[in-house]
Amino acid sequence: MAIQIGRREFIVTLGGAAIASSLSARAQQPALPVIGFLNGGTAEGYARATDSFQQGLKETGYIVGQNMAIEYRWAQGLYDRLPALAADLVERRVAVLVVNNAAAPAAMAATATIPIVFASGGDDPVRQGLVASLNHPGRNVTGVTFLLDAVTTKNLDLLHQLVPKAAVVGVLINPTDPNAESQSGILQAAALKLGLQLRVSEANTESDFERAFSALIQSQAEALIVVADSFFFARRHQLVALAARHALPTVYPWREAAETGGMMSYGASIPNAYREVGIYSGRILKGEKPADLPVVQSTKFEFVINLKTAKALGLDVPLGLTAGADEVIE
Repeated sequence: MAIQIGRREFIVTLGGAAIASSLSARAQQPALPVIGFLNGGTAEGYARATDSFQQGLKETGYIVGQNMAIEYRWAQGLYDRLPALAADLVERRVAVLVVNNAAAPAAMAATATIPIVFASGGDDPVRQGLVASLNHPGRNVTGVTFLLDAVTTKNLDLLHQLVPKAAVVGVLINPTDPNAESQSGILQAAALKLGLQLRVSEANTESDFERAFSALIQSQAEALIVVADSFFFARRHQLVALAARHALPTVYPWREAAETGGMMSYGASIPNAYREVGIYSGRILKGEKPADLPVVQSTKFEFVINLKTAKALGLDVPLGLTAGADEVIE
């Protein structure tokens, strides 16, 4: 006996088959690769850097939400949280781990197989134990270095040129940053050559800032150098405000600080460095190995003077400094 199927039943059956086929096709599609982004700072503080990172990815053909995804983890300046955050991203089996200098040790302790791309303020990633050599990183790690040693020495020299009568210079440093000890030593050596006395003050939480600045004033510091650190970078607005309140001429390692009222800054372009990190991350997603990608040394450095702030502090900026600045804010 022939079985007759009505037109409506046929359409419903056909539609059901199409849906099942579509679901099956979706199930067979590979999941989008995920990059784990681990940073010791804050999302707000690194907004420009993450935009540049995504631009670098785009230059290699990767667009967030289309053919890849990013999982962000921010330690908010609490570096002791980094190991747990790194472990979480490793458990999620991310394709690449992108880390800043503070987060690099935690990431390397969490995995020896997932590719790691760092944006490191350290002048020597080899000395830090991040890579075997700059040209042949080895293992699963490569990245971008900011040449921090040279930047730190340069900032002290610039500060001395702008405030030549300042015999006592304060240094704000985060003792939990991996570069803290080396930066302190570099500054001590540079200060000795310039005939300056240093007063080091430490801070690794927001509540430390008031105490740190008060200690510097009590120690008769006449100028201040802020050492590069992701927590400090994320809290640069507060540091600039405190320097203004205490009328303390201050130099920073990021142009963003000068843009928000800081007196002067010299350092590598953070957005440009993260664009390079994005490019390397994209190349790794395409199959290249970190061990074959030489560590990139930042080539874009920016010197910014905020004349409005300098004048408010009663300082006359030498023409030689303004002539050599990449930007003068008036």
